[in-house]
Amino acid sequence: MKSTLILLTALPLLGSSFVTKAASTVDLTVTGLITPMACTPVLSAGGLVDFGKISRNDLNPSTGTRLPHKYLTLTVNCNAAGPYALRMRDNREGTAHVNSEIFYGLGLDSSGNKIGVYSVSFDPKQTVVDDLAVVYGTESTTGGLAWRTSNLNPIDIGSRSLLGFTDVMGSNAGPSAIQTMTSTLKLEATLNARENLDLSVETPIDGSATLEVVYL
Repeated sequence: MKSTLILLTALPLLGSSFVTKAASTVDLTVTGLITPMACTPVLSAGGLVDFGKISRNDLNPSTGTRLPHKYLTLTVNCNAAGPYALRMRDNREGTAHVNSEIFYGLGLDSSGNKIGVYSVSFDPKQTVVDDLAVVYGTESTTGGLAWRTSNLNPIDIGSRSLLGFTDVMGSNAGPSAIQTMTSTLKLEATLNARENLDLSVETPIDGSATLEVVYL
């Protein structure tokens, strides 16, 4: 009982002290950096990948149907050499039937079913940077705080990861300063199983994504 009385007596004193010392304001700081560097990415064929008409009979009944690989050329030209990375945003977010940052949606059919997914990969061996003889790919899943060891393996570009290139093999330092880059991209698409789709009417494949240059 004695300890209870002490506690009850102390609470009003603590409350009074807090009210007296508590601040009625809080500071907001806004930071950033405007860089003179500017890069322009350009995709061949205007960024259009067309699979043409596909018969419903060509779709697997109960498993996904892989479509032929398609290839695009990406060129990035900058007004000066500097480090940057690439990231892709899905403009059909929520329509991919596989949940992964490297898979992008192909839209919905007339009944709201998810039509399929696609991915886009970069191959360092198919990438030319300035006058370098060899370039290596690297990737960050931490917004550029840490980078994967650079190597020659193909990399699927993600919506929550950064992808870059360097001239140093086995480096964790991130992308090198680059002015001009040309790379051949491979696009792989898979349609949902026929049994999961409403194919009573023509169903447009409707994938759309935005490739973004992220300045580092």
